[in-house]
Amino acid sequence: MYQPNTFDTARLKERASQLAGQIQRNQQGLLSDDNLKPLRLQNGLYIQRHAPMLRIAIAYGMLNSQQLRGLGEVARKYDRGYGHLTTRQNMQLNWISLDDTPKALADLAEVGLHGIQSSGNCLRNITSDALAGIAPEEILDPRPYAELLRQWSTFHPELCFLPRKFKVALTGTPEDRALVQVHDLAFEVVEAHPEAVFRVRVGGGLGRTPILGPVLKERLGWQDLLTYTHAVMRVYNELGRRDNLTKARIKILVRAVGIEAFSAMVEDEWSRLRHGVHKLTQAELHRVKEAFIEPDWTRGQTLPNLYEQFAGDARDQFNHWLKRNRLAHRQTGYAAVLIPLKDTKRAPGDATSDEMDQIAAIADKFSQGYIRVSHTQDFILPAVIESDLPALYQALKAIHLHHAVGGLIGAMVACPGGDFCALANARSIPVAEDIASRYTSLDAQENIGPLDLRISGCMNSCGHHHVGHIGILGVDKDGAAFYQLLLGGHSGHGAPAALGTIIGRAFAEDEIADAVEEVIDTYLEHRHAGETFREAVSRLGKDVFATAADTIRKSVSRVDTETSDAELGASA
Repeated sequence: MYQPNTFDTARLKERASQLAGQIQRNQQGLLSDDNLKPLRLQNGLYIQRHAPMLRIAIAYGMLNSQQLRGLGEVARKYDRGYGHLTTRQNMQLNWISLDDTPKALADLAEVGLHGIQSSGNCLRNITSDALAGIAPEEILDPRPYAELLRQWSTFHPELCFLPRKFKVALTGTPEDRALVQVHDLAFEVVEAHPEAVFRVRVGGGLGRTPILGPVLKERLGWQDLLTYTHAVMRVYNELGRRDNLTKARIKILVRAVGIEAFSAMVEDEWSRLRHGVHKLTQAELHRVKEAFIEPDWTRGQTLPNLYEQFAGDARDQFNHWLKRNRLAHRQTGYAAVLIPLKDTKRAPGDATSDEMDQIAAIADKFSQGYIRVSHTQDFILPAVIESDLPALYQALKAIHLHHAVGGLIGAMVACPGGDFCALANARSIPVAEDIASRYTSLDAQENIGPLDLRISGCMNSCGHHHVGHIGILGVDKDGAAFYQLLLGGHSGHGAPAALGTIIGRAFAEDEIADAVEEVIDTYLEHRHAGETFREAVSRLGKDVFATAADTIRKSVSRVDTETSDAELGASA
């Protein structure tokens, strides 16, 4: 992973000091709230429903144990002793005070972390595959290129006041674990030799108008990564809507003018930029690669009889954990291990300060201090020697982080929702808890099989509900929370990405978990041998599941359930 240098640390400390001064001037009446807003947002500071929220960028999902301890200590010192992992490889603190934010950022600067451009109408934290550099099928490690983009875009004056937020992702594998098709701009490695070549997508996104990003350019040489991005951003900056918040994203611009016309405008702009000072050189790529420190891959060791250290039920439990939480690795004698932050006692993605300390200690012992953050709100240990897997399992079990739910309904994704977010129409966490409480048995989860369930509390889609096999969206009806149920989505992990669609009318808060259970029961009743939930939905059609879910209304007598689709409106 990239190692911050003294220059990086000094800039982060300066930024924290600047924010402290800006907040102080605001409190003195010398800087208005409206003028403070873009400044605090570009340092990751929101004003949420109950308190300010600080979003901390974890660049393309890479952490070391020192940084994780730093996150834990900041959460303990300035918040309520826990942090929340987001679906874009960030961590959020939901209860920090305005005055404490610069102090927290100054502490985080010591370990190379920050909140810069993790919010606001700017080019946001750049994300990537959580298995970048270790995935067996990887064509090329995208992280040095992500770092080049990060360094170029941070503090770039043209990228700080865009029409709307702008999200960028890179992946180096044919399988999409970086959700590239739902990003504003994305780069997919298509060739590594003799030199790296990217496919470029533009105009993807979820929210009110979900769109899978079309291909903008089939082949882009790595030397042109910055100049081509600059050309895209200039076209967007000039033509993107600034008069209508809901129509300001680049996906709306691309759809309005058409991908061919947009491509022509980008090519025209690029012709004036591509041979300029930001054309990348081998020396610049080498500089960034030299700043990366990787695990010692020579220490790999296999253990042919992993199961011999366990017997009876313990062996079955260990085997189940290996099946669900052990991830394939390109280095011989190594494994990557998923640490799901999912159980009935926590909101999805929440980790306490004590748990962060414990995971950091485990990473030091079993993963050479390296940690990853995934788009599914989980931690991953990327450098575990295979022969250490039994001991690692025991260490995780001792702190109750051994839940073998990878890929199952127990690994559901959810945004913080109305319990925290001022934008949310409905609560996400209680819905996640209600559903999780119905499938606590691992045998029951295994019987259901692979199932990606995602929950968002509003149309901003922070829970990525459109790309879940089952998606849940909170909507507002006359001040009351209702939930739309979507089926047929897919994130692109193992199959092409797809957007789910709404089935039937919205459900009240006390109905939605019942509706999900009816959908799953219908699948279990009608599936063919070996057929996954997603395959069954494709074969049977969504109407079968919509009819099943609708039966739960008939046992409840209430006026709200008679609300028509038209009345629920276009917010869905």
